[in-house]
Amino acid sequence: MSLNVQLDQSAAKCTSVRMTGGSMLVESLKREKVEVLFGYPGGAVLPLYDKLYDSGLRHILTRHEQGAIHAAEGYARVSGKPGVVIATSGPGATNLVTGLADAMIDSLPLVVFTGQVATTVIGSDAFQEADVLGITMPVTKHNVQVRNVEELPQLIKEAFHIATTGRPGPVLIDIPKDIAVSEGEFNYDIPIDLPGYQPTVEPNHLQIRKLVEAISRAAKPVILAGAGVLHAKASEDLKNFAEQQQIPVANTLLGLGAFPGDHPLFLGMAGMHGTYSANMAIYECDLLINIGARFDDRLTGNLADFAKNATVAHIDIDPAEIGKNVPTNIPVVGDAKKVLEQLLHQNGKKGHGEEWLNKQQVSKVEYPLWYGHSEEEIKPQRLIEMIHKATNGEAIVATDVGQHQMWAAQFYPFAKPDSWVTSGGLGTMGFGLPSAIGAQLASMDRKVVAVVGDGGFQMTLQELSVIYELNLPIKIVVLNNLSLGMVRQWQEIFYEERYSHSKFVSQPHFDKLAEAYGIKGITIKNMNEANEYLTEALTSPEPMLINVLVAQEENVYPMIAPGKGIHQMVGIRA
Repeated sequence: MSLNVQLDQSAAKCTSVRMTGGSMLVESLKREKVEVLFGYPGGAVLPLYDKLYDSGLRHILTRHEQGAIHAAEGYARVSGKPGVVIATSGPGATNLVTGLADAMIDSLPLVVFTGQVATTVIGSDAFQEADVLGITMPVTKHNVQVRNVEELPQLIKEAFHIATTGRPGPVLIDIPKDIAVSEGEFNYDIPIDLPGYQPTVEPNHLQIRKLVEAISRAAKPVILAGAGVLHAKASEDLKNFAEQQQIPVANTLLGLGAFPGDHPLFLGMAGMHGTYSANMAIYECDLLINIGARFDDRLTGNLADFAKNATVAHIDIDPAEIGKNVPTNIPVVGDAKKVLEQLLHQNGKKGHGEEWLNKQQVSKVEYPLWYGHSEEEIKPQRLIEMIHKATNGEAIVATDVGQHQMWAAQFYPFAKPDSWVTSGGLGTMGFGLPSAIGAQLASMDRKVVAVVGDGGFQMTLQELSVIYELNLPIKIVVLNNLSLGMVRQWQEIFYEERYSHSKFVSQPHFDKLAEAYGIKGITIKNMNEANEYLTEALTSPEPMLINVLVAQEENVYPMIAPGKGIHQMVGIRA
C-alpha cells in the first residue's frame, strides 16, 4: 500500500495530516458525503483523477463536459444536494459555461472543479489555458483559484456551504496542476467564517404581521409559487397554508410540483404559455403573494398590466430579487419554509369569501387548456396526456427547451415536488437527456421520462452511452416534428411565415441511432401505433428511446405575445 493511500485512509481519523492536493479533494468530497460526481478527464486534472481511481467515490464519465454539468443539475434539482462536476482546463472548463449560467439563473447548487495550467505558466497562453475565473465570474455565485495547497480543504468546505445556503447556485474552484500534486497539511475542521456572506433565513416578524393583515383585508388574493418553495422543501407547508387561508395557487414554470396539480385550489402555470385561470387571477387579484419566484419577463408580460391593482408581497431568500422587476409593497426576506411556518402559526383571519374561489373554479371549467383532436396524426398535447396516464402521473419528467417543454408543463400535472427537471431562465437546448441521467441517479426508485425535441436531443445525444453503460431505465420520448418547433411557431405568427432555417430537411432514424448505442428504440407514426405501443414502451424495465412523429404545424397555446399584458392571451377557447 502506498504512503498516499495510507494517508488518505487515515485522514478521517486525524485533525491534520500531510497529503497532496488531489488527495485533499478526495477526502473533502468524502467529508461532504458526496454520493456521485460527473466529469471528463484531461491533462490538467490527471492528478485529481489519479486519486479518484481507488477512492471509492462514484464518478460518472459523460461524453461531453456539457453533459456532465447538466447531469449534475438534474441530480441537484431532484435530490436537493449539490451536484459535483470535474473538468479539465481550457476547453474542458469553457464547455461548462452554459451549464454554469443555467444553474446560476435557475438557482441550482453545484460545486465545480476545473483544472488549470501550473501556476508557473498562468498568463503565458500555455497549452489549454483559459482565464476560467474571468470567464465564469458572471455565471457563478462564487469562484476562486487555489494558490496554496493548504487552502484547498477550507475553500472546498466554503464552496459547499455557499452553493447550498441562501439562494442556491454554482460555485467553481479552479485548481492549477502543480497545486494538485503539491503536499500540505490537510485540515477540514476549520470553522466556516464568511463575514460578508450571511444569508437571511428567519423572516422579520413585523413583515410577517404586515402580510397577515394584508391577507385579512384581501378580497381577491392569489399565491404565486416558484422554485424557491421547492428549494426550501416547503411544498407541504405551502399546501397547508393555501388550504388554511383558502387562497388559490398558480405556479411558475420552475415552480411546478410545488403545489399538487390536481388540487382544487390549483390554477395552473402562469406566464407566456400559462393557463387562462392563472393569468386572469393574477391580473384581477388585489393581493399577490409571490413565494420564491423571480418575476421574470416570461411570467409577467408587460409590467404595466401585471397585477396592476394588487398589493404585492414578495417572499424570497435573495433580497436582490425583491423590487427588481415588480414594485413590492410587502417585502419578506427569508427561507420560504420558515416564512410559511410562521404564516401558518399566525393563522390569520381570511378576508375573502366564496365568490372569489367560485370564480376561479368557473374559470378553470370554462377556459381549459385545449387542442384539436385527431384520430390519425399524433397531437403532441395528447401524447403528453398519454405519458401522464401510462406513468400514473408519478414520473420525474426532464425536458429540453421549446414547444415540447411547454406542452409537458401544461399537460402533465405534477402531484408531488421534485418531479420536474427543466431549464427555465436560460432556456438551454440539450438540457433534457443529461439532466434525466442526473435525476435518475438521484432517485433510482422513480421512473424518469426525458421528453425532448428532435432539435435539442441532437445537441447532447451522445449521453445515450451513459444510459447504456449504467443500464438506467430512462425512457426518452422524442417529439419529432422535423423542425425547431418554437422557432417555427414564432416565424409563423410574427414573421409572416418566413421559415428561415427552422425546418429540418432530414433527420436520422432516431430508433436506429439508439440501437447503435445499445438502447432499444421504436418509432411511432400514428395514433393507432401510439395506442398499441406507447404504454408498453414506457412501462418496460429497460432504457428505451421512443421516437414519435407528431403533428408538424401544431402551436403552443395559450400565448402572450411580446409586449402584451398577462390578460391578453391568444389561443383561448371556451
